[in-house]
Amino acid sequence: MAAIDALPALREVIATHGLSAKKALGQNFLLDLNLTAKIARQAGDLTGMDVLEVGPGPGGLTRGLLAEGARKVLAVEKDARCLPALAEIAAAYPGRLDVVEGDALAINPLDRLTPPIAICANLPYNVGTELLVRWLTPDAWPPVWTSLTLMFQKEVAQRIVAKPGDKAYGRLAVLAQWRCDVHIAMHLPPEAFSPPPKVSSAVVHLHALPAPRFEADPKVLERVVAAGFNQRRKMLRASLKGLAPDIEDHLNAVGIPPTERAERVSIEAFCALARRLA
Repeated sequence: MAAIDALPALREVIATHGLSAKKALGQNFLLDLNLTAKIARQAGDLTGMDVLEVGPGPGGLTRGLLAEGARKVLAVEKDARCLPALAEIAAAYPGRLDVVEGDALAINPLDRLTPPIAICANLPYNVGTELLVRWLTPDAWPPVWTSLTLMFQKEVAQRIVAKPGDKAYGRLAVLAQWRCDVHIAMHLPPEAFSPPPKVSSAVVHLHALPAPRFEADPKVLERVVAAGFNQRRKMLRASLKGLAPDIEDHLNAVGIPPTERAERVSIEAFCALARRLA
């Protein structure tokens, strides 16, 4: 395996610092530096970009991002055991890696970056979906980030790219595709990780659109979509009845049959309904 920098192999780093992955932190480490560099390349040309990485662990993807030319990487790591390994990377890439110890759900690291900004991360499984929804629902659009290149369990990745009528289509698909171009960039088998998870993984790339595809108030759209998909087997007139007493009239007005189920409704139709309910 060709080296991407002069630092030790990740297995050696993990052994030196005693970095066994912790299930409680949703950790699964990628050990192949060629693979982490390939993931970094899915984010596009990083030259002149600041990059936010959440959950760097021993720094495999961090090294890939730096080797691929990121102007600066801000790595947010909750596990203090990983900080010495990340400090070694910072020393090897002077002035280009900042490490913040803390919970990515409790801080706003985007305040510490200078646009253009990309977010690229092998997200801890236990916080990945919540972070994605936060990044997709800022108060203003376009967001401060240009793209998201994120690794999820394969099932979550499929939910992000699903189309109306697909079994996986739901809230994540609507929120992601309303404001972004999305596609699955890579698939990774369990054996690519240490320890191997029980499921396959996939890297999803989301590119922020200059404006949403359809006009809608984001908070209203979120409420509509959350209610619609909260009880997937119910007809929309039942699942959305808490939003308005005359919900059937609103559904009919935008061309959605009240007997329809949420998983068959297009993003455009959800946005039309959100505009009526705003």
